[in-house]
Amino acid sequence: MKVLGIDFSCALGALANGHFPEKDCLLPLISKLLGYAIVAASTTVKLPQMMKILQNGSVRGLSIVAFELEVVGYTIALAYCLHKGLPFSAYGELAFLLIQAIILVAIIYYYSQPVGMKTWIRALLYCALAPTILAGQIDPILFEALYASQHAIFLCAKIPQIWANFSNKSTGELSFLTNFMNFGGSMVRVFTSIQEAAPKSVLLGSVIGVATNATLLSQIIIYQKPKPRAEKEKKTE
Repeated sequence: MKVLGIDFSCALGALANGHFPEKDCLLPLISKLLGYAIVAASTTVKLPQMMKILQNGSVRGLSIVAFELEVVGYTIALAYCLHKGLPFSAYGELAFLLIQAIILVAIIYYYSQPVGMKTWIRALLYCALAPTILAGQIDPILFEALYASQHAIFLCAKIPQIWANFSNKSTGELSFLTNFMNFGGSMVRVFTSIQEAAPKSVLLGSVIGVATNATLLSQIIIYQKPKPRAEKEKKTE
């Protein structure tokens, strides 16, 4: 019995015989289910960050470069997984994260007016190169090198934001919920990457995601300022 490429026959057969499924049967099933759960959850990961910016009308404390590099990293990772033929459950969230990341960057641009010429040049370069990368119309060796570099890109995407938080002793409009979901997704991806026998480079990306998102989460908790007492009292009235 298969649903969305998930084979339930092993687990159902064991349960029908009054036995708990063995590890070799259960772990791949859990991995597939978690993979699709991540894909489903990824459709809303960036929404808390978008809503926080829109509600406050501010991008205070947010690094534009950090969010731009995320878009580049998602583009490369998605293109690589597509052309490596990995199962959708192993990478599907990248498509939804890329779309949301692009919208988020557009929102940040809007609230960062006036946007400098360098920013527009970076945006135009991305629009020119992204279709070619996603279509896989580049040399295979260059493609591998590009994918290897995306780990450094994701790392560099987090460092400016981490440093800005540290320097300002504040996380500004950074969303706790978005970063928490990013952290949880990275943790689960470590497990699914091992079970799906994904390339080591894919696993490395998940490990980097765990480390950087954990750092951002800890900064949000440490630098979070308690709301003034008067404001709390207004909300309880």
